[in-house]
Amino acid sequence: MVATNRNEVQTNYDRKSELKAFDDTKEGVKGLVDAGVTEIPRIFHHPPDEYSIHDFSDPEETQYSIPVIDLEGLSDSTKQKEIVAKVGDASETWGFFQIVNHGIPVDVLEEIKNGVRRFFEQDSEVKKQLYGRDHFRNPVLYNSNFDLYSAPASNWRDTFSCYMAPTPTKRGDLPEVCRDILVEYSDQVMKLGKLLFDLLSEALGLKPSHLNDIDCTEGHLLAGHYYPPCPQPELTLGATKHADNAFLTVLLQDHIGGLQVLHQNKWFDVPPVHGALVVNIGDLLQLISNDRFKSVEHRVLANLRGPRVSVASFFCTGLLPLTKLYGPIKELLSEDNPPKYRETTVRDYFAYFNQKGLDGTSALSHFEL
Repeated sequence: MVATNRNEVQTNYDRKSELKAFDDTKEGVKGLVDAGVTEIPRIFHHPPDEYSIHDFSDPEETQYSIPVIDLEGLSDSTKQKEIVAKVGDASETWGFFQIVNHGIPVDVLEEIKNGVRRFFEQDSEVKKQLYGRDHFRNPVLYNSNFDLYSAPASNWRDTFSCYMAPTPTKRGDLPEVCRDILVEYSDQVMKLGKLLFDLLSEALGLKPSHLNDIDCTEGHLLAGHYYPPCPQPELTLGATKHADNAFLTVLLQDHIGGLQVLHQNKWFDVPPVHGALVVNIGDLLQLISNDRFKSVEHRVLANLRGPRVSVASFFCTGLLPLTKLYGPIKELLSEDNPPKYRETTVRDYFAYFNQKGLDGTSALSHFEL
């Protein structure tokens, strides 16, 4: 019997062998869609979510929407203070905000989305050469579901990722179909990341360079996500509920939508805004801000429409063997605000997060004092 709705997620089948069979194709979810599947395989079936969807028709709740912050005018000290206040407020309440007038030209944004699309829509034999699950063996890693074998249910998306800092992937190792734009976009996002960490430092009452000085922008992992159209979107998800294992994420999404943020136990859409970038606080920034800034759970819905493309820039050194310890920033602590987390290296945090997978629970709790 195959499950037919989200209340009938079946577990009494040989899941491991079905996962391996899917993995062995090296063609990802796109391969299933190209083969013309009309019913999604059982490995993708998700249980129903426990949170309600926010109803925008409720007139009492119209003030609830993801903040959109205009970064224009930072050279004006009055305007700059207003922007810092907005960034701080959004980081403390939503953990998410969108930015416009951020300095990255729209044609660069369009070309990186097109480049990601070109990667996934190129000949599958070319892509297969990059398929794998070990970032130390493959400078550019392409697969479907980094946590395929540990997550309770698989997600309807494929991903490629590469480190762009601190040691950038060699230009010749980057996929030919999007090589130039990966380098260009990464350079621009790194500059923007440094600016965002300046604003976030000020919002915490620290000197502007504080978060950059402690190397929050040292690492940049870029991920291109591809969400093919799904014949049964009500049975699965594009990405399970999760928070990010980085200091900060800068996300470019296309026009299709589907990204949702959990706020006050309700799911809110993050509507696509042309030319905007989505910024969200990661677990590591919540940890070092001692819960002042919030790393908020989010997910991506599956969709009959597609493909949906997004580009995520994670400010994090990931599994690189760096020994620097991160704990709550001393300047933020007091008798009334003692440390809530133990110190950890980014590598240990990242390894714990990856081993746990996107199972719907927070990795932060593992590091609480």
